[in-house]
Amino acid sequence: MSKVRVGMGYDVHQLVSGRDLWIGGIKVPHTFGLLGHSDADVLIHAICDALLGAANMRDIGYHFPDTAAEYKNADSKVLLGRVVKLIGKKGYRVGNIDATICAQRPKLNPYIPQMQQCLAEVMGIPVDDISIKATTTEELGFTGREEGISAYAVALIEKQKLSRSFFGLR
Repeated sequence: MSKVRVGMGYDVHQLVSGRDLWIGGIKVPHTFGLLGHSDADVLIHAICDALLGAANMRDIGYHFPDTAAEYKNADSKVLLGRVVKLIGKKGYRVGNIDATICAQRPKLNPYIPQMQQCLAEVMGIPVDDISIKATTTEELGFTGREEGISAYAVALIEKQKLSRSFFGLR
C-alpha cells in the first residue's frame, strides 16, 4: 500500500488596473488583473501551497520569496512545475487536486476546462485528476466588492514506490 498525504492551500491577491488577469495558468479577459510580485495567479499559488504542505515542505513564499528579483513577474506555471519537481525529490507524485476560485467577476466557469488542461500539462497528470470550481461571495466582503480574488486548493500526493533498479540493485 502506498503512503498518501493531503495538503491545503490558500491564496489571495488584490485586483488592480494595468495588469493582466492570470488564473489557472491562462490569461482571462478582464479590465483588472491581480497585484503581486509574480503574475499573481491565485489558483496556482494555492495549488503550490497545497502540494508543498502535503509534502511538509513549508510554503510557496519560502521557496520563491517575493524579495527575490528572479521571481519578479514570474510565470506561476514555472513555479508549479518546480514544486512538482520538489515534491518528486522527496518521492511523491501528485494524486489529485480539488480547488475553488472565489471571484465576483469575471465569470470563470467558461475558462475552467482550459485551466484544467493547462494545469494537467504542467503537473504531468490526467485532466480528470484536477477539479476546479468557481464561486462568488454573493457580493459580500472584499471579493464581493471586487477588490480581490482568492483561491483554495486541496492536494493529495502519493509516495512513489522506487524500484530496486532505481538504487542500482538487481
